[in-house]
Amino acid sequence: MNNYDVTKIRNIAFAGHNGSGKTSLAEALLYKAGASDRFGKIADGTTVCDYDPEEIKRGISIGTSLASFKYNDTMINILDTPGLFDFAGEMIEGIRAADTVMITVSAKSGVKVGTRKAYDEAVKQGKSKMFVVTKIDDKDANFFNVLTDLKTVFGPTVCPVVVPVISGGQIVSYVNLIEMKAYKYDGKGNAVETDMPTAEISEKFEYRIEGLVAAVSEAVAETSDELMEKFFEGEPFTQKELIDGIHDGMNRGIITPVVCASAAELTGIDMLFKEIELLLPNPTEVYSAEAYTPSKDVIEVACSADDPLSAFVFKTVADPFVGKMSFIKVISGKLSANSEAVNSSTGSSEKIGKLMKLCGKKQTEVSSVYAGEIAAAIKISANTGDTLSDVSRILEFPAMEFPNTCYSMAVKAKTQGDEAKISASMQRITEEDPTLTYIQDETTKEQILSGLGEQHLEVAAAKVKAKFGADIKLTVPKIAYKETIRKKVKVEGKHKKQSGGHGQYGHVWIEFEPCVSDTLVFEERVFGGAVPKNYFPAVQKGLEDSVKKGVLAGCPVVGLKAILVDGSYHPVDSSEMAFKTAASIAYKEGLRQADPVMLEPIGELKVTAPDENTGDIMGELNKRRGRVLGMEPVTHGVTCIIAEVPMREMHDFAMYLRQVTRGMGSFTFDFLRYEQLPANLLTEVISSVNV
Repeated sequence: MNNYDVTKIRNIAFAGHNGSGKTSLAEALLYKAGASDRFGKIADGTTVCDYDPEEIKRGISIGTSLASFKYNDTMINILDTPGLFDFAGEMIEGIRAADTVMITVSAKSGVKVGTRKAYDEAVKQGKSKMFVVTKIDDKDANFFNVLTDLKTVFGPTVCPVVVPVISGGQIVSYVNLIEMKAYKYDGKGNAVETDMPTAEISEKFEYRIEGLVAAVSEAVAETSDELMEKFFEGEPFTQKELIDGIHDGMNRGIITPVVCASAAELTGIDMLFKEIELLLPNPTEVYSAEAYTPSKDVIEVACSADDPLSAFVFKTVADPFVGKMSFIKVISGKLSANSEAVNSSTGSSEKIGKLMKLCGKKQTEVSSVYAGEIAAAIKISANTGDTLSDVSRILEFPAMEFPNTCYSMAVKAKTQGDEAKISASMQRITEEDPTLTYIQDETTKEQILSGLGEQHLEVAAAKVKAKFGADIKLTVPKIAYKETIRKKVKVEGKHKKQSGGHGQYGHVWIEFEPCVSDTLVFEERVFGGAVPKNYFPAVQKGLEDSVKKGVLAGCPVVGLKAILVDGSYHPVDSSEMAFKTAASIAYKEGLRQADPVMLEPIGELKVTAPDENTGDIMGELNKRRGRVLGMEPVTHGVTCIIAEVPMREMHDFAMYLRQVTRGMGSFTFDFLRYEQLPANLLTEVISSVNV
């Protein structure tokens, strides 16, 4: 960036409920700033920020995109994040790199779950916040209802700054409550100052304006003792006092301004630019980032280009053409192309090659980026969450906290021989998205892909095909059933086979009984040399091979104790193989007689949900054969339900919980133990296992 000045940088994450207008608002800002020569539309797949083929196909944002551009002399970095809960990890990454979170709220739909989640994440990460009421031109829009809703949900910090003047159901102008001026717009979104509204223009609007101005003044008065004193004395604040007060209040998290705009008609966009320049904090004004030294001491890192380099990799993208692209926020110092830095997270040296400024998919190569700036490095080995440092001051920034995976599917290759290609591509995809995991189930031997929802995994599968040419299908994972016995039996196993030369002879008597063990427990109590000692290992090996498959559904057998008590041998025809086979025969016969049963895995479920949904959730858990063990309050209006539920019943629970809580619920589910499968499900399970 020419004439670098960190105070002229604004890093903004757009967050909010899906469909609230984030990408369209970003498009309007880019177009009005001249960073884009046409106004793209989501329906046409022509927006700057939604450029991924999957985003264009689905008409939604699925990844956080970066759009850097200049407006007047301010460098603005917009991080457009997805609103769908399946891609919550992307929102967390975008907010981490931002200094301010602009939360979009549809003037038609109002405050939704995604609005609350974006606000909560901004508070959690200590970012300043601003509400932008979008789609103000919609015939069903109601700005003042939305403003009331925002105040009700988020409290007295909500402060109106730009409001519409409505007459006969139409917006006739916009009022800037800081300037106390009204503007109307032509068909191209150009503003012209107009008269302030009167009672003739809009019924009761004079009262409303007075009330809104009072709300702004009251919010500003809270920012300092001097302003509070002036407010009590009834003196009006100057325009500078209002701007400085809101600016300071935003930075301290005690004021959340509300503005409105229509991206489709480009109205209010110019005023939004004013607020970005005047109200939003620059990187030097936000709270200093905390980092760990090698000795694990916590220090504050100021945003200064004069200090040694420290930078945070907040996102990575696996690109089959460019290679790995790492999105980096420089916290201090200067990051230069063709230089070296220390990866504090791994301890290795990192060679920085090309650095790019991004505006959607458009890349502009730069030689260096300074404190407060955001850029992308090409083909470095650092992963999401890694810290890059100068060797003179090695620091490590805290990792991001991502939601736990809650939805899993088994991955199979559609084309035989693609397994190696799938494994390599999955490694790249999980590096790109920390909310995805890819493991092999030790019991079923299936490859399991886990994420935050059905659409999340579908998009991952589509990326694997588009980027790496590996075509996969997703299927419901198998449940790791096991088998055991419930009574003690004594059985004979005899293997006798005569051939032209040496025959085969092995004869054993084995007692099988239940025990508490995940592996076979083998003992021998043979007296008088009925079975020579040198054949004991063969008997044990025969049984160990056999317990891999039970007699009901071929599942592994646990809780089994085998005692070799008797048998016989032939001095010529007996062999280790013969005794191994005899043990296997005894095993099959013994398990059939020992009342075999199927075991299913049980997990501990902890569901966090709003109080009004707890009754429905407990009813659902009963339907899923769950046992509710208790409830614990988490915060005001939120409860944690603790239950034990069979894993067989949990595959689609994430979808159910999201639906019934409208996205406010979350859960963890961990394996606990095995329990006997109910008899009424035995036939169904046996047939499903043997498919």
